[in-house]
Amino acid sequence: MSESGEPYIPADQEPAELTPRVFVIGIVLGALMTAANAYLGLKVGMTVSASIPAAVMSMLILRGLKFKDVSILENNSVQTMASAGESLAAGVIFTVPALLVMNIWSEIQLLETFIIATLGGVLGTMFTIALRRVFIVEEALPYPEGVACREVLVAGEKGGSGLVAIIYALIIGALYGWFVKGFHITKELVQGAWSFFGTRVYAGSELSLALLSVGYIVGLRIASFIFLGGVLGFLVLVPLYGMMFGWPAGDMTAGFMTLWNEQIRYVGVGAMVVGGIYTLWSMRKTIVSGFSKALNFDDEDSADLLRTEQDIDMRKVLVVCGCITLLTFLFYWWVTGEILLAFVGAAFLAVAAFFFSAVAGYIAGVVGSSNSPVSGMTIATLMFTAGLVWVVGDLVLGMTTESLMTATLIIAAVVAVNAAIAGDVMQDLKTGHMVGATPWRQQVAEIVGVMVGAITIGPVLMLLHNAFRISKTACLRDPPLLNGEVPVGAEQISAACESALFAPQAELIGAIISGIFGGDFNLPMVLIGVVIAFIIIWKKMPVMSVAIGIYLPLFLSVPIIVGGLIHFFVSRITHYRIDGTLEGEASSRAEKTAKKVTDKGVLIGAGFIAGESLMGVLIAFFIVTFQHPKDWFDSINQLGQTLSLLFYGCFVAIFAFLATRSIPRVEGHSFLTDCFSVITDAGRRFIDSVRPR
Repeated sequence: MSESGEPYIPADQEPAELTPRVFVIGIVLGALMTAANAYLGLKVGMTVSASIPAAVMSMLILRGLKFKDVSILENNSVQTMASAGESLAAGVIFTVPALLVMNIWSEIQLLETFIIATLGGVLGTMFTIALRRVFIVEEALPYPEGVACREVLVAGEKGGSGLVAIIYALIIGALYGWFVKGFHITKELVQGAWSFFGTRVYAGSELSLALLSVGYIVGLRIASFIFLGGVLGFLVLVPLYGMMFGWPAGDMTAGFMTLWNEQIRYVGVGAMVVGGIYTLWSMRKTIVSGFSKALNFDDEDSADLLRTEQDIDMRKVLVVCGCITLLTFLFYWWVTGEILLAFVGAAFLAVAAFFFSAVAGYIAGVVGSSNSPVSGMTIATLMFTAGLVWVVGDLVLGMTTESLMTATLIIAAVVAVNAAIAGDVMQDLKTGHMVGATPWRQQVAEIVGVMVGAITIGPVLMLLHNAFRISKTACLRDPPLLNGEVPVGAEQISAACESALFAPQAELIGAIISGIFGGDFNLPMVLIGVVIAFIIIWKKMPVMSVAIGIYLPLFLSVPIIVGGLIHFFVSRITHYRIDGTLEGEASSRAEKTAKKVTDKGVLIGAGFIAGESLMGVLIAFFIVTFQHPKDWFDSINQLGQTLSLLFYGCFVAIFAFLATRSIPRVEGHSFLTDCFSVITDAGRRFIDSVRPR
């Protein structure tokens, strides 16, 4: 958005958006992104957000092929299509391979996989259409990756100093990503745990420039609440649990992470469920009002609406949602063979899908799509689904345990895909809102991207499973050929499964479903999370931000809070230099100047995110087609934790230097003395805020 709040392309202009070249490039990039992220997610348990890499690649292709009159809205449509495949892949690979883990499937079923991806993807897109105005216009959530993507698109459109700045930042981010994630010269994560008065204390950080940039974009307030949740989980709950019930034997750090992963993580799940319900309840009037206005629009009203506010007709959205619910009923009936369970499951899907669409859209607005805890929302879905399936399938229908597990995962998989796509759609719609896209056209592009991903994901999973086997568990049960022969004996089977894809989320989901129906689910920790969420609400703190921090590991929160602190210092020093004091509220002139300065930092952050994300995609390409770059040379030795931290610190310093260059120069002020003044003022304000009245 411009300084006045207007989109980059005004509503009274109508440049090209959905052109034939957009569909061709968007479909090709979408298929590639789906395949790359499916492999990456199964290999290492994480995917890269495709919006920014897709925006950069779209810009390079459209400009590089010398197309005439390429508009920024065409670039935006291409990145919208391409990023949909990445998000859909995340939802599918976190759930569907669990059917292999639980030995319900012996190989990937193409039709069932396509149906799950299509139902969840289309439903997630439809629900976010209904929530666009609530989250993006009225709540004005930050959506860090959406903002960063906007900066990339605008810089490419404008050229000049903005494009030069973002290219430099992109190169720096790409170099860092290549050294760290490609050659593994330094560690991606530094962490450690030590004994402390009968318990243990933990410290660690993900060495990510992208997360640092996310923290800068969302600002200190949101970053601090996410960090607070991480501190509560890692520095309070884990040490308390270890002190009360003992620590796992072996390495201290590994034992600390084991307790967090197996126990405290479920506290975050409970807190997120309550946080999501409370968030929807607190926005109920806005949501109902938005639906009412949308449903009451007639054709004449739509004609009077600004181009940049025209969504797909809400009545058509509701019809599509009804059709998807009916198709889901038929699909569940076909899979389970039980019409009652299919009816109840489809009804549950309609409610749960809307709930998790809203939660995923809200979370993506706070921490971005890459850090959105889809696995946490999937676990929460599994809890509700398992209870429903147990009552209807077991108590009423007397189904077998395997049938109950299948029904639970099939229902939860559709909801998980729905949640994964919802966060991506909201990021894309935020970008579109800022650049001046026509919402209904962008929503059409999103649907096309979803269908491309749904068509692509099944064959990709089948190819990967036949080549490597998806998950160690499935591989040990049915190993691939070893040197052209069927492996015999434990040693040969182990050797054949060395290249098996880890699929950590699918293994976790499979273990949870088995635990639920085996009576071994961690319900006490979930209930503790529920209690903590109610306390957070009682203290009038942003419950979702804190709940996300509890669920995500602390080392992800650390670079986010560092980025938030840099944003805070840049803003406050600008206030100080314009007003000459830190007392009271900043003047309007100081606020405007600080906004201009911090926007420069957002541009740099967008470049860093783009560079690191592009390297993630490129590395995934090399892994699939050739081999991991770290295996290209035999002589590369990875630096230890201290040197890795210093290496990362140099890039953080570069980011801080670039972000602070636009701070106004004032005689008699130096950066270090101003930093000291800001720290002193912040300390005084903090003491005043906690002092008893």
